[in-house]
Amino acid sequence: MTENLLSEQAEAVRSFNRFYTRQIGVLDEGLLASSFSLTQARVLFELGTRKAVTAREIGDTLGLDAGYLSRMVQNFVTQGLIHREPSAQDGRQIVLSLTSEGKKAFRQLDRKSHAVTAEQLSRLSAPQRERLLQLMQGVQRTLSPEAGHGSVTIRKYRAGDIGWAIERHARIYTDEFGWNEDFEGLVATLFAQFATRHDPATERCWIAEVDGERVGCVFVVRNADDPTVAQLRCLLVDSKGRGLGVGKRLVDECLAFAKAAGYAKMMLWTNDVLTSARRLYEAAGFVLTKEERHRSFGHDLVGQIWMRDL
Repeated sequence: MTENLLSEQAEAVRSFNRFYTRQIGVLDEGLLASSFSLTQARVLFELGTRKAVTAREIGDTLGLDAGYLSRMVQNFVTQGLIHREPSAQDGRQIVLSLTSEGKKAFRQLDRKSHAVTAEQLSRLSAPQRERLLQLMQGVQRTLSPEAGHGSVTIRKYRAGDIGWAIERHARIYTDEFGWNEDFEGLVATLFAQFATRHDPATERCWIAEVDGERVGCVFVVRNADDPTVAQLRCLLVDSKGRGLGVGKRLVDECLAFAKAAGYAKMMLWTNDVLTSARRLYEAAGFVLTKEERHRSFGHDLVGQIWMRDL
């Protein structure tokens, strides 16, 4: 990544931050027309949603300086909003809790925040709200300390998945390998054939998701030349799903299904430039049986056929 590109991206993030802080009123003198700043409101929220919490825990959660938090806590004590007492487990730690007045202030802030957010969302259509939530969840997953460790789910395909799979194949293979639109045409044809005339008992398509977001796909069909052979097609793992074992999970799903459906063997066709996929096939027990040079998708390639017994 060039320094200029990184600088442009940093400015884009800062621009969004300025826009969003205006939207939620962070820059107002008092958050949600209250007497509390954003930081004070966050501290009240932590106290209002936990049974017992120490000052150190709040500081660690919110990333607040100990001296700054101590002054804020003292101010809240003076206002009669919180109790402060030594921890029964560790006398060096101070346990904080809301007084009845503090609970009242928290409830008012919480209700107002909910109402303002709901009012903002009400201006959007249902599809726009769904899209906004997906984008927000994506940002949260990406920036969280646990990014890259999402929950992987493999499910059968449903409406909308095939269109997504075709688009992602075209985009990824164009970006990563420079393949032209002929590849998108091939993938669209293969998926259309599957969607319009597959036998559910012997042919199946799966979608991989990470935290509910599609990141991969694959399907199995009966080989046109040998009905005892299952053919694995269109295995794809989006960059968002890489490093999580998604490809292995999809291949394992294909093998288990093919065995249960009574196939004797499984085969697949790929190209030698797809090194990550080849390593995956080798690990799953596939053996390279044939190679052939060809000119496709705007490039000189080496096609490969891999097989394995079931």
